[in-house]
Parts: sequence; C-alpha cells; structure tokens
Amino acid sequence: MPEPTGDELTAVRERRRQLRSSYLRPLGERPAPTTRGIHHAAFVCRDVEETIRFYQEFLGFPLVELVENRDYAGSSHFFFDLGNHTLLGFFDFPGLEQEPYKETIGALQHLALSVSAEQFDTALAKLDASGIDYVGPDRGADDSLYIRDPNGMGIELYREELGRFDGLELL
Repeated sequence: MPEPTGDELTAVRERRRQLRSSYLRPLGERPAPTTRGIHHAAFVCRDVEETIRFYQEFLGFPLVELVENRDYAGSSHFFFDLGNHTLLGFFDFPGLEQEPYKETIGALQHLALSVSAEQFDTALAKLDASGIDYVGPDRGADDSLYIRDPNGMGIELYREELGRFDGLELL
C-alpha cells in the first residue's frame, strides 16, 4: 500500500493537527470514562489447541476457562489471563468456512501487550530460539516486538507501562 507523499502527506498531517486541536483534552480536563476497562477482547481462531499452545505454552498466558459458546453449537469459547484482571478470549466455529486473517477496516491491526523489560528479553530469546518470525526492535521501535499468532493476528509485545505511550503518560 503506497504511503502518502508531497502535498497529500502535508494534508494528512494538517488534518491530524486539526483533530488534535479539536478533540484532545489535557489530562486534567478529560471526563472519566464510562466503563471500568476491557473485560475481554474476543477473536476467532482457526484451531483451539494450536491457539492454546501459542498463548499459554509459548507466550505464558494461563488458560482460565474453556466452555461451549452459548451462541453456536459445538463452538468453543475460551479465555486467557493477560494480567491486571484482563482476559483475552477466542471462539472457533466448527463447520463454518473462515477466510484467512486480513488487516482491513474494522479488523484488528494489532494487540499491544505491556511487558516488563525482563519479559521482553525472555520473549526475544524464545522467538530467536524457536525460529518464529518477528519484527523489531530493529526497525526504530526499540521497545516493541511484533509477531503473528497462529490465526494471523498481529501481537505487539510492548516494553512500556500501562497507560503510557512512547514514554508519555496518557492516563
């Protein structure tokens, strides 16, 4: 996909500046959110066991529940503990033809997960040892590793505290 250049890039940057000026409020002036946070994010997986092995055995997120989906007979709904009382959920849909993962409007671009410096280094060593492809930290984002899960979803392991981005306190 071509990136904007020249006048088009200038216009995109000006539009971003306008949006920031119109909508971004300083920390002390923002209203409180209307929710308590993300309970769980739920995604579709190709294979339940392959997904469990990746998230629990490789990334280290404990599987905390595995039940039948109440909306689709035979479908599994399962959850991993991501820490901080946040769950990552998956469904499978046996018998339903699924297209391969596609990064498009309305789809997940990537899921960024906060990790400590020690966890980051451990993950990097495991990725290198296992031969799993990843991007970073060599591309200018020293605190990020990007991988694809078995379903094609983008996962970022981000060496940053929750509520911060690029060293800036957002929350």
